[in-house]
Amino acid sequence: MEIIDQHQTLLYVLALAGGLYMTWGIGANGIASAMGTSVGSGVITIRQAVVLAAIMEFCGAYLAGGEVADTISTGIIDGRLFEPVPHLLVLGMIGALLAAGIWLMVASMRGWPVAATHAIVGAVCGVGVAALGVHAVHWEMMGEIVATWLLSPILGGTVALLLTMSIRKLIFNTVNPIARARKWAPMYVFLVGWMVSQVTISQGLKHLNIHFHVFSAQLLAIVIGVVLALAARLMMSRIQLDERVDRTFQLASVERLFIPQMVFTGAAMAYAHGSNEVANGIGPMAAAIQILVSREISADSPITPFLLLLGSVGMVAGLATYGYKVMATLGHKITELTPTRAYCATVATAFVTVAASGLGLPVSSTHIAVGAVMGVGIARGIGALDLRVIGGIIVSWLITVPVGALLGAIIFHLLNTVLA
Repeated sequence: MEIIDQHQTLLYVLALAGGLYMTWGIGANGIASAMGTSVGSGVITIRQAVVLAAIMEFCGAYLAGGEVADTISTGIIDGRLFEPVPHLLVLGMIGALLAAGIWLMVASMRGWPVAATHAIVGAVCGVGVAALGVHAVHWEMMGEIVATWLLSPILGGTVALLLTMSIRKLIFNTVNPIARARKWAPMYVFLVGWMVSQVTISQGLKHLNIHFHVFSAQLLAIVIGVVLALAARLMMSRIQLDERVDRTFQLASVERLFIPQMVFTGAAMAYAHGSNEVANGIGPMAAAIQILVSREISADSPITPFLLLLGSVGMVAGLATYGYKVMATLGHKITELTPTRAYCATVATAFVTVAASGLGLPVSSTHIAVGAVMGVGIARGIGALDLRVIGGIIVSWLITVPVGALLGAIIFHLLNTVLA
């Protein structure tokens, strides 16, 4: 009995370590989608981005990160097939975490903005096939997930393009751009504040046993959005600009007015990224721990505050160490960013990511962010995009799933040989 307990303890520690390692990789690589546009536009420095993102990624993961985890942990492979051999599913989840973490580490060191969702989904599929064969994978669920991968950059690009065109119409192409910016910019801040607040209030706090009625949640989200919009208006009113200067100077001044908005939306994007991406690390970890504790496979793996806390710490550590490399790729190399362009890309990315998190869809925030930056560039014409860089990014997306699957299968076999 003592040997069994020691074996269980070892697997428990490995599950926690694998989840921490995976979330470290998410922080190191996914930070590009959270803060890359803020840095690329020159609004904040890399060091400031790391500090801001560390705070907001932690809050997003801990307060609103419980919805997507069930899809990652139980929706990709058929847990019922593992009921006669639950230890194989434990080893599989640990193997998937290690495999995805390894690939994210390699990609981050190279500055490749790959998708953590791709890596973990590929790894889970790999261990499922290695353990019980191709029939262990829910291929219809894989089809739905792949559809979200295809849809993510399209949605991100579309929203960013529409936002860019709206700012151009409502502000830049007017007689007095500075005055129009003071009028309309707080409305964009309201949109971000309302969006992040309502998802957090209505979806994210359930794991903390905090529940709101639908009407109360929406009302509170609107109030928070209004408060933030008023704060933005007050902040902009303190920025002294001469509205009688020539048009070129006015347009440059509008970019200055959007700097505070860009900081705020960058923080919202980090929050959104944390809420969606933390599940990629703690989902498989939760599944493994649930089996070790109950000694049976359940359709739902409890996502406890402790696991969310552990995942949050891992993400913050990752972005503080290697996040700057991927951040530079997204922020500088796809297209030239100004504060207003970066603002549109960041708002679009935050909107799509937070909405997906609330719906429980494991979308890739990296895909959304790249699509949003492309949408901003398309607003200026295809020539504003570096198609060579975009092509390289797409290739990195395509190879992530098979690499994750191969690594997952290999590591599962190693774990099964040594620990089974």
